[in-house]
Amino acid sequence: MKAIYGYPIFLLLFLLFSVPAASQRKVLTDEEVVQQEVVTEIDAVFKSESFLKKKAKKFNTTTGTMNIDIGIVQNGKVSTFFKVDDDIKNPLFTNFISDYILGHKFNFKLQKQQRYKIRYAATF
Repeated sequence: MKAIYGYPIFLLLFLLFSVPAASQRKVLTDEEVVQQEVVTEIDAVFKSESFLKKKAKKFNTTTGTMNIDIGIVQNGKVSTFFKVDDDIKNPLFTNFISDYILGHKFNFKLQKQQRYKIRYAATF
């Protein structure tokens, strides 16, 4: 009878310690892979429902393209945002995009002391 009571506790402990291990973000080392991941994630961000709602609320008529450099640091956070070129002449929209991207955290990490700058072409 005592053995039956031990199984739920073991199962509970196993689940508690296995979930954090499964949810850890992957560490990327290859620049090309990092670039692909950044483009994929930023594409998803710009197509997300929350982004489209915010853009429609504040900048419904703003359209065009924007080339930006995005700096990424070790923990997957965006460290820098730099507008290289655009055909959108609304500085408030540029600030909106900058704030939105600077608040994003990627689903991957980089090795210690590693930084990447990725060029991204966005179309709105």
